[in-house]
Amino acid sequence: MEQIIAAVREFPGALVLAPEPGGAFPELAWGDAFFYYAPDGRLPQTTQPYGTVVTKNLPGDTASDLDPPGRWRVNIHVGRTALNGLTGEEPHDHAVADTVLPHPVYGAQGWVCVVNPGRRTTDTVLRLLHGAHDNACSRFARRHDQGGEG
Repeated sequence: MEQIIAAVREFPGALVLAPEPGGAFPELAWGDAFFYYAPDGRLPQTTQPYGTVVTKNLPGDTASDLDPPGRWRVNIHVGRTALNGLTGEEPHDHAVADTVLPHPVYGAQGWVCVVNPGRRTTDTVLRLLHGAHDNACSRFARRHDQGGEG
């Protein structure tokens, strides 16, 4: 998990939000990480992260069985077009580790996930996160070139 978070921190313009106990963010987010494109270093107010790391089951999102110690999941927005090429259309066991899967809740919106990336998927996860970061950068540039709010 730390390897992935450290790699994203190296992307140009990346902002990694990692809420900790006692901070300004709700307890539900503690221990997780959220990846944004934010070249000014400020948390975007109207933009969703392009990737996240979650370390526990969340309300309505328990299929990956993240509550046992040592389990975590990286989630990446890849877009609907790329989703099927990465995951196929068959039913999936979302608790299986080291496998690229559609996100159990947000797959239809173009999100993939990997529980405990390992030897088979770490390189793919890093490549997908880099692509998601580049896409977020392009969206940012389009919004700002059009005079939109960022």
